[in-house]
Amino acid sequence: MINTQSTDLQRRISFFQEDVSFRLQNKRLLRTWISKMAAQEKKDIELINFIFCSDEYLLKMNRQYLDHDTYTDIITFDNAEAKWLLVGDIFISYDRVSENAREFGVSLMSELHRVMIHGVLHLCGYKDKTKADKLIMTAKEDNCLNLREF
Repeated sequence: MINTQSTDLQRRISFFQEDVSFRLQNKRLLRTWISKMAAQEKKDIELINFIFCSDEYLLKMNRQYLDHDTYTDIITFDNAEAKWLLVGDIFISYDRVSENAREFGVSLMSELHRVMIHGVLHLCGYKDKTKADKLIMTAKEDNCLNLREF
């Protein structure tokens, strides 16, 4: 028997690689976790694409779309037409996440999950430009990370 809930989540939450090669572990569990987090925020996921790429790939995007000439770990494009829907593309630099994990003394998967949920929180409307916004975002990230069941 096919698990229709799992199949539905596969259609709504996708994972891609651009110019990096690594194997993302626990995709089914990640989808379930992200879905629970969205429900906690009273949001429905229509479509979220996670695109894992290199520093150079994301730097080009940062220059082209945001007019920033800096490396970053994530760029989130919110494409939702309604506030209660999550629709977007989340580009994540695998290089930057790997370096940050070493710098912060955490596992690569833990840092990757934090950055992934950071992008989803942006789709939920959270910002991180001010010190106060960053504190809220970090608290939300920590809460979401505690929801993981893997």
